[in-house]
Amino acid sequence: MSTIKNWNGNNTNSIWASVLVETLHRLGLTTAILCPGSRSTPLTVAFAGHDQIEAIPVLDERSAAFFALGVARRTSLPVVLVCTSGTAGANFYPALIEARESCVPLLLLTADRPPELRHCHAGQAIDQLKLFGTFPNWQAELALPELSTGMLSYLRQTLIHAWTRSRYPVPGPVHLNLPFRDPLAPTPQSEAAELQAQFQAAECAEFFDTVQPPVCFSTDPGSGNALPLKDWFLEPQGIIVAGAAQPQSPEDYCRAIARLSALLAWPVLAEGLSPLRNFAALNPNLITTYDPILRHPSLAQQLAPKQAICIGPLPTSKVLRQWLTEIQPQLWMVNACDRNLDSLHGKTQHLRLTVEQLVHPLHLDNNPATSYLNQWLAIEAQLRPALDQLMTATATLVESKVAWLLSQSLPPGTPLFIANSMPVRDVEWFWPPGNAAVRPYFNRGANGIDGTLSTALGIAHRHQNSVLLTGDLALLHDTNGFLLGRKFVGHLTIVLINNNGGGIFEMLPIAQFNPPFEDFFATPQHIDFAQLCATYTVEYHRISSWTQLQKQLNPLPDSGIRLLELQTDRRADSRWRQQHLNQLAANL
Repeated sequence: MSTIKNWNGNNTNSIWASVLVETLHRLGLTTAILCPGSRSTPLTVAFAGHDQIEAIPVLDERSAAFFALGVARRTSLPVVLVCTSGTAGANFYPALIEARESCVPLLLLTADRPPELRHCHAGQAIDQLKLFGTFPNWQAELALPELSTGMLSYLRQTLIHAWTRSRYPVPGPVHLNLPFRDPLAPTPQSEAAELQAQFQAAECAEFFDTVQPPVCFSTDPGSGNALPLKDWFLEPQGIIVAGAAQPQSPEDYCRAIARLSALLAWPVLAEGLSPLRNFAALNPNLITTYDPILRHPSLAQQLAPKQAICIGPLPTSKVLRQWLTEIQPQLWMVNACDRNLDSLHGKTQHLRLTVEQLVHPLHLDNNPATSYLNQWLAIEAQLRPALDQLMTATATLVESKVAWLLSQSLPPGTPLFIANSMPVRDVEWFWPPGNAAVRPYFNRGANGIDGTLSTALGIAHRHQNSVLLTGDLALLHDTNGFLLGRKFVGHLTIVLINNNGGGIFEMLPIAQFNPPFEDFFATPQHIDFAQLCATYTVEYHRISSWTQLQKQLNPLPDSGIRLLELQTDRRADSRWRQQHLNQLAANL
């Protein structure tokens, strides 16, 4: 049995778990996140003993799941999550929902009591079948472990199917519920010795020979006839809207959109969470100030397109969404996933392919620039320098300048995780085009603030030195993520904007009604983050000037977790945004 890296032949459960882990290893698994508990003992022992799988123990199941989400998001490979029976698995739910909505592969293994210990008030036993409702790509309960080649073959093939369903046809979470009878620890059983005698090394090698990473055979839109762009996109007055995206190859993604823009002579309205703004030299038709532009009523009317291609989900900008809703262009949604991404319910058709697949087969000449395209570019050329000048001149610590300054300061290629609520909006409004190849990451599937720190740590783990941009409430919602520091390899700098509450609520009508606004919506927590960092032995710096922040951002340290806190005024931040975004539009 030497061909199994962590073969443990002591008993039924340990053999079953060893075959499970070896199968997943051969399918391509590199990382397993293990939460403590008794019922999952066979799985934990098997994963911890495999020398080619990184097994990371994490106390908090919710934090563990978001950390796994971060690793899987960065690598595009499934990460395994293991927990014990009972409510432990329920803590995976928020991250599983995000994985489903943002198409990230996860493989959740929940250990369970055997059938005879269910529905009889046995300890730590709940109904775990279909625990996650309709969110998994696929879910099943495995049979109780049994030592026969037939049942081990069943286990192997079920795992191959589960792995494949986590990746194809659309990446997402898969849930397997695994019941175990005692003994859970690897105490010897005679049946195991008999199987070991029957199942010699040669038979073992043959057993695993067919286990390999699956290959997806998809229909290539580039084969056969090219997609009839000339028939579809005849209108010179059209736009390309590039939403949030985390492609494996950002440069290839940006080149594909640049080529599509050149072929059609359409401007590209690029969301701040798209890599396009960080590879700006590839695309001369880039528009990054569309939100303030569209706040100008007459310009919004003049620039109304007849057609629009939206690549990925729609951008965050409420102004842009309202504009598209009002003008009702023919909208083409380009995305390989099987979801309906059109929350505007317009005149929409979905093209189920990537932008690279859309552009690859096209053999067309670039169209000359139209007056419509030139109008967009002229306004961008006027507004972008004005916005950058405003930011340069802003000496006080206001929340919105942080995103802009990060764009100017981060080392090339830095992975940047952007928390939800105000940080993603400030990035969309104020992140300028550049060529530093900064890689934005985010959880915009369900748009929640939960798991922010843990996801960022998962992205940074064994990766390039990384940065997290977050508000205070999003960080406080996931402080157990700091417990990952003991096993974390790499560096994460946390840029914390502490405005003592939920700044996004200051932008909403409810802010005019206090009470109950301050206590029930803004929810200030009055936390001393220096003391919080000391509790987790996290390096802490209070930032009092923009120059100080810039010095801390480049170069970044090589290891550890570090927090840079900027304290701002929540109400003043809100007034600053409204005043200057509207003023920029009025000056056009």
